[in-house]
Amino acid sequence: MNHVGVEVNKEDLPWTGAPSSARVGIVAGWGNFPVEVAARLREAGKEVFIAAIAGHADPALANYATEMRWFGVAKLGAQIRFFQHRQVPAVVMAGKIFKHRILHHGWGWVGHFPDWTCIKALHHTFVWRSQDGRDDTLLTAIVRAFEREGIAVLDIHQTAANLLVPCGCLTKRRPNRKEWQDIQFGWSIARDMGRLDIGQSITVKDQIVLGVEAIEGTDALIARTGQLCPRGGFCLIKNAKPQQDMRFDVPTIGARTVQQMARAGGRVIAVEAGKTIFVERAQTIRAADRLGIALVAVREENGMLLADRQQRLRPPAAPQPRTPPAVNSGSSNGMYGHQPRAADRAA
Repeated sequence: MNHVGVEVNKEDLPWTGAPSSARVGIVAGWGNFPVEVAARLREAGKEVFIAAIAGHADPALANYATEMRWFGVAKLGAQIRFFQHRQVPAVVMAGKIFKHRILHHGWGWVGHFPDWTCIKALHHTFVWRSQDGRDDTLLTAIVRAFEREGIAVLDIHQTAANLLVPCGCLTKRRPNRKEWQDIQFGWSIARDMGRLDIGQSITVKDQIVLGVEAIEGTDALIARTGQLCPRGGFCLIKNAKPQQDMRFDVPTIGARTVQQMARAGGRVIAVEAGKTIFVERAQTIRAADRLGIALVAVREENGMLLADRQQRLRPPAAPQPRTPPAVNSGSSNGMYGHQPRAADRAA
């Protein structure tokens, strides 16, 4: 994997919601979210201890760490002991883990040599098969393993609430009437996919679902949609699960999302305000404006989607159809309402 250092713009958002403890841990997966969390924790004067997941985390995290150590994805016990020995009372779970690579490549999870703590935490899914392997099932089991050892797992509001996207249209371009209709059409469908813990995103065009995110992730969903819809012009709709646990698997967007959409021909990204992590904010908005992609964050209230406190996220009223020209009611006009020709009448 090609790791690139992340430039964190301190002017994007002021720091809020720092945890009270002087020491905070991060279990860091893939993406820029762990880097931004680490940077903000350091800005708040925290000592940051990072358990970086090998093959996923960005080496740039070391720039913000009091101490950082690399771990295999299935070395759960080793990660917990790393924090315990450094008297870290609470951790953040940040970044993506490529689940399909871990479970369905090579020898599967056994090939990652899980330690005893990992086996105990996940044996109901992977040994006895008495539980499913959905994200919430697995991640809740991991959270409980930390908690049993006296380490709290913090949610996004306690660590980086300022990374949650605010309500409103964030770009110069706004969705047009047809795109608003696609957002409305797809919102509840995406919500149901989340309720079933299948995925967080769907793609829609002309009120037709083109793709649904599953284990492959949002990037692969966007690329597949571009192949299915080479004309482009589709919307990506990404929202939180109705039962969303804000300690893990919170929907995330950033510059990469915009770039993938532009490459595939997408035109609109619609996310859930207050429940979506927005990394690289300034860079992402600049890229969206340059590429002509609308980025809008909406919230749901009393069954209505709102773009801000006052504006209802409804498409403008459709133009009224023109009155068709009058026809002779005494004639048989056929399917398209044309008058019969003289030869037809003679026949």
